[in-house]
Amino acid sequence: MTTLVRHVMTPAPKTLSASMDAYDAAGMMANFDIGAVPVVDEGTLVGLVTDRDLVVRVLAGRADPASVRLGDLATTSVVTVTPDMPLTEARGLMAEHRVRRLPVVKDDRLVGIVSLGDLAVATASKRVMGEALEEISESASTEDRNPGPDLGTPERVQEAR
Repeated sequence: MTTLVRHVMTPAPKTLSASMDAYDAAGMMANFDIGAVPVVDEGTLVGLVTDRDLVVRVLAGRADPASVRLGDLATTSVVTVTPDMPLTEARGLMAEHRVRRLPVVKDDRLVGIVSLGDLAVATASKRVMGEALEEISESASTEDRNPGPDLGTPERVQEAR
């Protein structure tokens, strides 16, 4: 049997309206331990605000969170899935678009949200999930920014032995 998005999604996710501000989104994320809040207008998805959006677009830009409306902050070109989509296709979309969460929409109405964590719990193969996480997390903009230390034990540590 094929596992569908509906089997693993979080139904009826917490949402906010476009007129609310960045403080509202941050508060909801903190209160419910979530990393993204769908922005809706009468049940219709109009965008998605993530914790990263708050940091990069509000805090790093030194904007006043009380004056930043979610309608202006939200990513509006959101990749969505349907409840009847196979989980493997949802995972493929996450990898292709490098996102960790997908709103679930049916008949233009937000009915749930599926996250990389939901996929991990539902997928028996740790290798498949590791590959998905690697694909989602890779990006040309971050690949060469911090190459990190060389792998292996530093010579100074080897000499001290």
